[in-house]
Amino acid sequence: MRVEEAIGRQLARLRAERRMSLTELGEALGRYLDRPWSRQAVHQAERGQRSFTAAELTALALVLDTSVQVLFRAEDDGIELPGGAVSREDYRGILLSREPDMPLDGVEELIIALHDIGEVLSRPALARLARIGRVADQVAGPEH
Repeated sequence: MRVEEAIGRQLARLRAERRMSLTELGEALGRYLDRPWSRQAVHQAERGQRSFTAAELTALALVLDTSVQVLFRAEDDGIELPGGAVSREDYRGILLSREPDMPLDGVEELIIALHDIGEVLSRPALARLARIGRVADQVAGPEH
């Protein structure tokens, strides 16, 4: 997946979570940029069909009440750059603060770990195991 596609997926996800239309997001960006984005520009961004300036990424993070790092989050195995692929681990590593004196050092890692735990717990197989465990508890009866 290309970086622009990863950002686009996050934009679409965050916009949907905030119940914003394409037009509303574009208009909100106009508060921080020279002019608003059209509905089509937002749609292209969500499909990974455009590059982003630093100012646009900052405005998107402000409008969507998130961090720039979250916009770069990728769910797939790796990221494709013009010169080649970057592993998922290396890509995630660059999104985390590596400066020991940074006030959020470790918090970002915790947030990503919690996100990963949420993904694992939402898997259908685990939901089935949880149901099996509840049934087993009911069959066994109350503990004495």
